Amino acid sequence: MKHLSHKRIGKGYPLVLVHGYLGGQDMWKFQEDLKANFELIMPSLAGYGESSKMTAPSTIRENALQVFELLDYLKIDTFNLLGHSMGGMIAQEMAALFPDRVNKLICFGTGSIGVLPSRFESIGQSRAKIIKFGLEKTRKNIAKTWFMDHLKGDGYKLCLDEGSKATTQAALASLDAWDCWDGRAQLDQIKSPTLILWAKNDRSYDWNQQEILNKGISNSLIKIIEGCAHNSHMEKPSLINQSIKDFLV
Repeated sequence: MKHLSHKRIGKGYPLVLVHGYLGGQDMWKFQEDLKANFELIMPSLAGYGESSKMTAPSTIRENALQVFELLDYLKIDTFNLLGHSMGGMIAQEMAALFPDRVNKLICFGTGSIGVLPSRFESIGQSRAKIIKFGLEKTRKNIAKTWFMDHLKGDGYKLCLDEGSKATTQAALASLDAWDCWDGRAQLDQIKSPTLILWAKNDRSYDWNQQEILNKGISNSLIKIIEGCAHNSHMEKPSLINQSIKDFLV
């Protein structure tokens, strides 16, 4: 497979959605209603989803360049960009590398410090659990932390279905990518108007990370989502989708 697998639906100005850890292109199932407003480009990162046969990079920059390679292949020059969690790190990297290509940016449930100092567990602990207990058991436990109540709604099942496509190589490579990435020094290179979306009960990225983004990106604003955890786009999809439209349209 030469390019990242992707889903492309809808009409309008392109909106590229980059999923997070243990995800894939179908993690945006609840955002597909946005196809009435935008042309949605939803890649599966290497080692995940329908790109699971590709070897995953061990740096955030390499992931960003692979998304650009896909967009070049699709002949998409400028676009709106939304990245969630790890995908938000990749989106920051993309917006800093080629600021003229990103029209508007949404940093969703993410941050600029790859080691995630306030995460529910350290990157080293996640790595050790994958090696000791296997990816299947570990990803189930990780995904539970993404919800206020993982038994409510269909979000947790969707995460398990998408997570089951991920390779152990990708899961470990992504942790290595976080460990060696710090995007704070390049935030001032992001010129796009930026929306920082963050859920108050997020156990992966804390408020300090949002403040760093807001101070570092000159043209940015923060919107806080109440009553949700890390995957608020699955817990309150209508609210998140409306927030996306309000900012981009």
